[in-house]
Amino acid sequence: MDWFLYILECRDGSLYTGITTNVARRLAEHAGGRGARYTRSHPPRRLRALVVFPDKGSALSAEYAFKSLTRAAKLAFCLAHADSVSDDFSRLLAP
Repeated sequence: MDWFLYILECRDGSLYTGITTNVARRLAEHAGGRGARYTRSHPPRRLRALVVFPDKGSALSAEYAFKSLTRAAKLAFCLAHADSVSDDFSRLLAP
């Protein structure tokens, strides 16, 4: 089963990072206020990046590595992976 690292841009410009096996379900949870505590107080605006991994361990490692980057490096990562973001997923976050 594939695991996904996803990066959300919140309405205040902050970035939220998570992992999941079901991107559509997880984004709907964030958009509906049932996701992480952080996205309840910082509503997501759009999906910035989505990267697939073969297992949970590698997705967790990537999430940890991403969170240790500087903001500039995080934004560069998002730009490099922007082509992986589907409009279908982005619509799930529309207000």
